[in-house]
Amino acid sequence: MMFHVFFKYPAAMFSKGEFILLSAWPRWLLVLLTLAAAAALALLIRSRLPRAAPKLRTWRAAVLWLLESAVVAVLLILLWRPAVVVAELKPQQNIIAVLVDDSRSMAISDHGATREAEVIQALNSGTLSGLQQKFQTRLYSLDGRVSRISSLSGLQPSAPATRIGDSLKQLTEETSDLPIGAVVLLSDGSDNSGGIDRETVAALRERHIPVHTVGFGREQMTHDVEINNVEVEPRALADSRLAAAVTFHQHGYAGRKSLLRVRDGAKTLNVREVTFGRDGDIQAENLLFSVGSAGDKTFQFSIDPLPGEENQSNNSVPRLVQVEAGKRRILYLEGEPRWEYKFVRRAEEDDPNVQLVSMVRTTENKVYRQGIEEPDELAGGFPSSAPELFRYQGLIVGSVEVNYFTPAQQTLIRQFVDQRGGGLLTLGGRFALSDGGWSSSSLADLLPVVLPNRKDTFKREPATAALTPAGAESIICRLAEDRDRNTERWKQLPYLMNYQDAGTPKRGAVVLAEMHTGRSSLPLLITQNYGNGRTGVLATGGTWRWRMSLPLEDQSHATFWRQLLRWLVTDTPGPVTAAVANPMLFDDGHVQLSAQVRDKDYLPQPGVHVEARISGPDGSSTMVELTPDQRTQGLYKAEWTADKPGLYRAEVAASLGDAETGRDIVNFERVDGVAEDFHVEQNRELLHKLSEQTGGRYWRPQDLSKLPSEISYSDAGITVRETKDLWNMPAIFLLVLALECGEWLLRRKWGIV
Repeated sequence: MMFHVFFKYPAAMFSKGEFILLSAWPRWLLVLLTLAAAAALALLIRSRLPRAAPKLRTWRAAVLWLLESAVVAVLLILLWRPAVVVAELKPQQNIIAVLVDDSRSMAISDHGATREAEVIQALNSGTLSGLQQKFQTRLYSLDGRVSRISSLSGLQPSAPATRIGDSLKQLTEETSDLPIGAVVLLSDGSDNSGGIDRETVAALRERHIPVHTVGFGREQMTHDVEINNVEVEPRALADSRLAAAVTFHQHGYAGRKSLLRVRDGAKTLNVREVTFGRDGDIQAENLLFSVGSAGDKTFQFSIDPLPGEENQSNNSVPRLVQVEAGKRRILYLEGEPRWEYKFVRRAEEDDPNVQLVSMVRTTENKVYRQGIEEPDELAGGFPSSAPELFRYQGLIVGSVEVNYFTPAQQTLIRQFVDQRGGGLLTLGGRFALSDGGWSSSSLADLLPVVLPNRKDTFKREPATAALTPAGAESIICRLAEDRDRNTERWKQLPYLMNYQDAGTPKRGAVVLAEMHTGRSSLPLLITQNYGNGRTGVLATGGTWRWRMSLPLEDQSHATFWRQLLRWLVTDTPGPVTAAVANPMLFDDGHVQLSAQVRDKDYLPQPGVHVEARISGPDGSSTMVELTPDQRTQGLYKAEWTADKPGLYRAEVAASLGDAETGRDIVNFERVDGVAEDFHVEQNRELLHKLSEQTGGRYWRPQDLSKLPSEISYSDAGITVRETKDLWNMPAIFLLVLALECGEWLLRRKWGIV
């Protein structure tokens, strides 16, 4: 209000307008006269300087000169008639769209009244009538979409989700032929769609439509604990253990403790005590749990509520995991009979989901096979074609020199990892890694380490194993549930009787365990992702001593190897890999379904027919055709909407002609009544950013009375360019008066009046 009094016009006019000089006199003349006047004043003051000295020192003379020059400059500018040209909406010819958030979070009471009630009060306190006097005004309710309403009495804050971006996009499309002058959005900014995309902002900016946002609700809860996210693998083998990364924050409970849980229905799978850090800080905790038998499981991750919590609904988050049965086959090639081979096979025997098919070189030209399904499997030695090798999901190479493989087989191994997406694990041994010539071969690039360029890296000497911080969090190395106990248990494992210098880990590789040899520490277990697959190095052939030296009931050796083997093969894809962008659909059934289709050599396969049979919770099924993605070969996509809550199953099949090339199953679940329980504070950042990007303004409810006068300055809709004179602004008169008074007061103070 004070700005308008001093400057005659609202601040929005100056920010939107363009400064001009209306006088026909040239601007260079204004500059010349200003400089001439300043020079004349300088000469005048200088001529008086000897008579005024010592009262008038040089710096005081400069101050007086500046004040007098400023007065002359202001008066000269006024002679050139300063003005602002601004685009202004024509009265009653433009539409102002007023969007009121009608989602469930607007029913929260922050100051005794609900946010929705505060919106209605703010609009009815002169704002809405002020807009209606100058413009055509349309009211809309906003939740998952926008719907036009006749009055504010039709608002019911019960919608299960807020999608501001989708709603604005819908509004711009439906009003493309209407003169929309501006959009006024009244909301708490609690958006459940992940934000406002660039396309929506670009569409608003293309039409020059400013979005004025009005924020409601507290920007920070006083006492609340909220889970931000839970990251967990969407697929797992039956009876596997998974590590879930749970992030959360809190306000009002710094230093307090609570329990982090994961449940499968009513069954608690694991509990971990957490201590809250500073208010507002994002914390992360890893929680391990067993997925159990095969099936589609919805696991619930929660933090026990604390006394006085304002919102307990955001303490729990569900996650869907597809637990799969069926064997994953690993080809294990060993260059010599040794204890490690025997005990690895023994550890795998009781795992129903992993099968080791092994080849052991007993003499130069003789191989002993175990675990084969057919008599002719591996009868010709190590596979020499893609169909032979790609039937396996994982590959272990023990103490084998690289020249055992032909150049074609080495290329095939690279394709197995990079193209097929399989897992490769190399073990330490007399003929392994650098001692087997791997450092100078084409396969060196596959490994997660830069191998030493020398021989004699394999030592038959004692070494003890210890976890790194990354290994302490890894499911591969988890021998005990508690992190600290697990680290201590690794320290207590019997020593290894041999080790190998595996070299330097590559950038992007992860060292999970180290060996302490007495003289130095060397990497023991190193992993990395490579292409579509993954590779690892276990730089020893002596883990069998763990089994031999520990009590019979201690299953550390078997547990470690089962977890390592499952890591090797769990993510190895089939010819068709189906996926959904988000397996958990909160209050919105929109599904983005995709399938990566590859041929028998696991190269992207175009030109196939891909369709999905989607089965719903009520037993109904729908056929959906997936179309090729124009940017990625072999990728097929479709969009679908699950209109009811519950678990959905999509069976995706690809066919070429009459022959099926592969199929996969992916699940997703729609859960309603959840989205609005999270992030219930006012998202001022989103509202402010939206208004800033579109040329609008973020408003506080108490300032809303100024909106009808300031909203007129817009380039959208039907506009007229207005010229606003500035010469008679009170601020200019006050400026001249202040300069003159200031000069007089200084002269008097210095005694030169």
